[in-house]
Amino acid sequence: MTGVPASAAGGSSSARRAGPRGTSGPAAEPGECTRAGTAPGRTGSGRGAGTGTGEAGRGEAGRGEAGRGEAGRGGTEPGTVQRGVAPGSATEGGAAGRGGKIAAAAVNQASVWNVANLLTMLRLLLVPAFVALMLGNGGYDPAWRSFAWAAFAVAMITDLFDGHLARTYNLVTDFGKIADPIADKAIMGAALICLSALGDLPWWVTAVILGRELGITVLRFVVIRYGVIPASRGGKLKTLTQGVAVGMYVLALTGPLATLRFWVMAAAVVLTVVTGLDYVKQAIVLRRRGIAERRAALKETDG
Repeated sequence: MTGVPASAAGGSSSARRAGPRGTSGPAAEPGECTRAGTAPGRTGSGRGAGTGTGEAGRGEAGRGEAGRGEAGRGGTEPGTVQRGVAPGSATEGGAAGRGGKIAAAAVNQASVWNVANLLTMLRLLLVPAFVALMLGNGGYDPAWRSFAWAAFAVAMITDLFDGHLARTYNLVTDFGKIADPIADKAIMGAALICLSALGDLPWWVTAVILGRELGITVLRFVVIRYGVIPASRGGKLKTLTQGVAVGMYVLALTGPLATLRFWVMAAAVVLTVVTGLDYVKQAIVLRRRGIAERRAALKETDG
């Protein structure tokens, strides 16, 4: 066996070592170490036998490319580099990058500049426009009152949609929580004050409606530590009735329609008082329940 060259002998042994460590391919025959090194290496890095020198004695092609193949599968040894991982592949870093993009998209959806908040901003901008139209040309011009009614109607319609959009598409923001009730009270308050100032609506009606709205808003903040008072069906009916009644008063109606609007406003006032008392009752019950739960929790902690 002394006639066998040392390089050939080394090539046989290294080829046998490269076969098991690679992911595929048979052991290389002498003189074909480049092909043997390429087969296992393609599964890991796709680099072929670039590190081979053509001498079977070194066996660098089998060991180097097999190591890179293991790095491509995630079993990276210290000091190795994942050359076989393409940009954006399903590695931990790539998954983190995609997860970051998804999280960023979710944040953008709930940003201040969403559809629900834009509708709330529009309603806020309609308040001074409504007042200007309502008081235009002395406040008794039917044409100007019709334009004022259009602005009021748009504000009330957007009030119905912005809250629904925010809850349905997860667009609830801190700005919306604060601005939405302010916009509601602002457009309704502006309409009531203008009507009373023009003599179309008694001041006591305006005082009852606005007093109830402001009082319930303050009450919600007082009991917020114990829970949230949900909007009842009566409250929603009250809002609808108020909007219809005020809208009919904004228009310069005469005859039977003027009589009808009086009764619609009377119904709105009754609903305003009844639902206001119901909210006060809910707030008292919610506060008592919250206090009882806290006391029970303290007893369990002390016991």
